[in-house]
Amino acid sequence: MERDAFLARRAAAYRAYYEHMPLPAAMRPDGPNMRIYTHLDWGTLARFYILDDRQYRSWHACPRPKRRAGSNTIDVELCPRLGAPTRTMLGRTQERWFGQQVDASRAAWNIVAQQTRMAQFDYQPGPGRKAWTDAWDGYPAARRRLLDSLSSKSNPVVIGGDVHTFYANQLKLDFDDAAAPVVASEFVTTSITSQSWAQDRINQHLPDNPHVLLADARQRGYTRVDLTPKRMQVDMRGMETVQQREAACSTLASFVVKDGKPGPVRA
Repeated sequence: MERDAFLARRAAAYRAYYEHMPLPAAMRPDGPNMRIYTHLDWGTLARFYILDDRQYRSWHACPRPKRRAGSNTIDVELCPRLGAPTRTMLGRTQERWFGQQVDASRAAWNIVAQQTRMAQFDYQPGPGRKAWTDAWDGYPAARRRLLDSLSSKSNPVVIGGDVHTFYANQLKLDFDDAAAPVVASEFVTTSITSQSWAQDRINQHLPDNPHVLLADARQRGYTRVDLTPKRMQVDMRGMETVQQREAACSTLASFVVKDGKPGPVRA
């Protein structure tokens, strides 16, 4: 696609997105340009950091042969560029902005809302490690910078989506060290209708990812959160079916994060 045609399509998409979503006036698009990241304070209870990890990221490292870009699942040992400190998920401007907002926060809870799974996930059963480069595994140095900044604040929690699966994860600065301390919690909600991997396929990877406390792709649904100054309760709600309006909905799993104790615990 020619550049001008692409920018015209992006401008139309941004306009439609802005007009149909409850976004602040500061996010009004300017043609093919739109700043989507911001923060929202819920009194002194919580500061929400709404990030954009799609628009400013470095190109995917080590794409498939004969392709200039695009995500891939790679052997991390064969892609030294993956861990380059110059690679960024948020872009330099947004990274700098995030650090400033974190430093200024006095909230009891610091909650990062972003698009993808942040925890490392090893796609290679047994020895070695394979990473999917579209999530934060494709930008490990940028992930470490974000978590290092966030871990200095009270009650850091990350929420995400994208992978059509419920996840409850421990976040660490070094995922390869089983003894490394947990610095934050992560909850990933599933999709409303889109399907995921079969649960058996996910299960075969769990022994190599001990920081993943739950990975459930069996049902579509949503996540419900109850937040107080002392605790966060997260209920992962699954629909019996999404093909019938009257279908039953139940809680598949519940987790609690307690004030001052990073990491999810089953309720």
